[in-house]
This record gives sequence, structure tokens and C-alpha cells, in this order.
Amino acid sequence: MISSGDLVTRKSYQHDIIFRVKSEKGPLLKLMGEHVRLEADAPLDDLEKVTGAEYHRRKSEVDEKEAYSYRLFRQDYRLLKEKREAEAGSGYTSNKETNYFQIPPRILHIDGDPLFLKKCIALYEQLGLQVHGQYLHEKEMPNQVLSLIEKVHPEIVVLTGHDSYSKAKGTIRELESYRHSKYFVEAVRNIRRKYPNFDQMVVFAGACQSHFESIIRAGANFASSPARVNIHAIDPVYVAARVAYTSFMDHINIWEVIRNTISGEDGLGGIETKGLLRIGMPYTENQTEETEEI
Repeated sequence: MISSGDLVTRKSYQHDIIFRVKSEKGPLLKLMGEHVRLEADAPLDDLEKVTGAEYHRRKSEVDEKEAYSYRLFRQDYRLLKEKREAEAGSGYTSNKETNYFQIPPRILHIDGDPLFLKKCIALYEQLGLQVHGQYLHEKEMPNQVLSLIEKVHPEIVVLTGHDSYSKAKGTIRELESYRHSKYFVEAVRNIRRKYPNFDQMVVFAGACQSHFESIIRAGANFASSPARVNIHAIDPVYVAARVAYTSFMDHINIWEVIRNTISGEDGLGGIETKGLLRIGMPYTENQTEETEEI
């Protein structure tokens, strides 16, 4: 017996991805990727339950990849911090230590998966970033994204959830061949109608196998998935964090953004974008820093 909430793999795909059963209605069961942002349908006879031992084995592999991505980001953060400190003190000729404060941007993260959203919020907080998280089904994002932006006033907007490409629906170039890409495209287009400046409102959009080119053309700074591969649950966080910790005086090297992600350049891409971090001085004892040490 397989029921809602069970962890399963698909026999027809050589058990490559662990899914959680979301719905049992109809001849096909709806599946959500347990570690990747992929949504799929499969018949009951194609599914096999995942044993506890197998789940923990695969989870340890995912945990290692996440830890490696975090170490990469932390190294980059140290380099960015050293650069900021050098620039902050460059105008002073005295030996007095220069103290500064930093104001990172606010982030609005809209996610079509409540479990992934919770995991992403925890990582944002670990990285010392101010974020407002909102669970929305991908279909609801185009209609509700602007009202959420007006409420939160973010400088970075992340639109993600689940997606997938289906050969049965059409070619890889056709937007209708994708489960949720059209909703990401429409939501991004709505944002750009009101906030056309790419360097004042930075947008990431997409999930597993999403139609990268259409999302970028709609106005996203960063999107998935150039090679139509699966992207990891926390990859959008690292994209947003890199933008958040890069000075508004600097352009972001796209490769330096995606090198911290688990999916890499096959899963994520983007366009030239400025950072959004601002620094000020002097720092006084009465001030509370927006961010903590990573």
C-alpha cells in the first residue's frame, strides 16, 4: 500500500529521485521531489516505497552537498567582507580602527512548497539575512506577487516551487510543455511592469526543469533551468544571498553566484546585475547590526 505522505521512487526512472506522495486521486499519483524542486505524476505500479536505510543513505549524500555549498558561500562572504573593510578604511590616514555597519536588502521568498520554504527560511536566518517567506501555489503567484511586494517592500524577490518538462505536451521550446513555468513567467512579467529597474528589484524565478529562456525574457535577473535539469531545494537561497552581500557599487559575476549552488550552471543562470548591500559609518555602540557573523 502506498498512501499520501509516503516516500517513493519511480521504477521507470531507475529510482533516481526520492519523491513524497502528495495526492492519490485519479489513475496517476502526484509526486513532489523530497530534495529537488520537481513535480511529477506516476501510476501506482511504477512506484516503490523507500526503506528507512535507503532514505538515510541518500539524505547523507544531500547533506554533504549542502554543507559543501555553505562552505563555498562562507568563503566568498569572507572575501566580500575583507573587500568592504578595505574600502571603508581607504579614506582614512589615521591609525584609528574604522568601524562600519551594513544594511542588506530585504528578501521576499515565495515558495510553492511549504516544507522547502521552511528549510529556505532557516538558511536565510543562518546567513544573517532579513526575509519574509510566503507559501503560495505556483498558479497563484502571478495574481498575488504585487500585493506581497507592496506589503513587504523587498529589494530581492524569489519565486520558486515545483516544475517539470513533459515530452508528451510538446517540444522543449514550447512553454506549454512545462507544468508551472508559465506562472513563473507571468509573475515576473507583472513585477517588471511596475518595477522595471533590474538593479533596484532583483528577481529569481524558476524550479526544476523550468523554461529558463522565457523566464529571463520576462524580466528575471536569475532563473532556472538552462539545461532543464533538476535544481536543489536551497539553490535559490544562495543566489539571493550572493546578491544581498555584494555591494551596490559592484557588478555580480554570474559564475561566482552559481558556483555556490548545488545545481551549477546547468541548473541556474542569469544576467549582469548589481549587488544590493550598502555600508555606512561610523558604527556606534547604540546600533544593532542587521547581520550576524556567518
